[in-house]
Amino acid sequence: MAQQRHPWQLAKLAILGLLALSFSSCTLARRDDSARLEENARLVEEVKAFGKTLGIEPTEALSRTTQERPTLSMLWLWMQRVGTLALSVPVDIRMAIGFSTAKEDLELEQVYRVDGYSVYYRQGNEFADSRSVATVGFAGEGIVRRVKVILHEDLHGEKNFDLPWEVEESIVTPLGSLAAVEFFRRNGDQETLQRALASVEEERQYARELNAVVAEAEKLFKIEPIEEAKTQVLNLIPSYPVYHQYFKRQTVGQHLPTVLEAKLSHDLAYYRYFDQIAALSEKVADLVTLIDDFKKLPHDTSQDGMQAYLQQLKTQYSQSAK
Repeated sequence: MAQQRHPWQLAKLAILGLLALSFSSCTLARRDDSARLEENARLVEEVKAFGKTLGIEPTEALSRTTQERPTLSMLWLWMQRVGTLALSVPVDIRMAIGFSTAKEDLELEQVYRVDGYSVYYRQGNEFADSRSVATVGFAGEGIVRRVKVILHEDLHGEKNFDLPWEVEESIVTPLGSLAAVEFFRRNGDQETLQRALASVEEERQYARELNAVVAEAEKLFKIEPIEEAKTQVLNLIPSYPVYHQYFKRQTVGQHLPTVLEAKLSHDLAYYRYFDQIAALSEKVADLVTLIDDFKKLPHDTSQDGMQAYLQQLKTQYSQSAK
């Protein structure tokens, strides 16, 4: 006859079984995280070596993982006077705050009120600094975004560009995306190449829609009371589906009337010239030449100077193509 166990013995066995299962799951998760970080480290090394062939000098950003160095995340804030946009001058106030933890571990409440200013904030684990390490979250993202980010942050290195922030971002953002396309093209990875090409096309449409929204917002801020103008611009944004999709996702948890001017000004810094620079890449002989030509910009280039230089390159490349 089989020996019967007392209820307390059965409960003890069940608890031990659950603990063993939990321990096993944690061990497997750690192994998965470790494998993911190792795969990402190999990708970072490969992408940085590739970037050098385009004239992008590599930096230490993202070259280490959380297994090697402590995690550091950043909180970026942009502040723009209400009823204004950073069109020909820099954003009024921008700042960055570092935290010794991943952004996923730092939950923020929304900004409720800053008298006289619109405020937009963004968190990130990836930035142009040797203290930026690859996290498990970053290693788990899609390969197109990872390659784009690695090249983007390297382009920010002083050996590549040392320009006013809003000018540098407007150059680095499209060049990083275009360089990512070239990476997959050279690798012969047709499926991922098509995704990278589609991503660039989406960014170009985003840039066109952003510029259209900004043009409308500029008019409204001149003729309407500020609060009414804000309402009209926010009601207008859904008419631009690609921009609206990003705007909605990137402002989750933030108060939209508070965010508006700062968010539009932030987006201009990154995407104002994206479509124009992508169009130049179609006219120039190769991406190496395009990157090299942008490196010739003076360190004190203004927004007006940037626009004039884009026109100069367009004329130059058009004549060379004849």
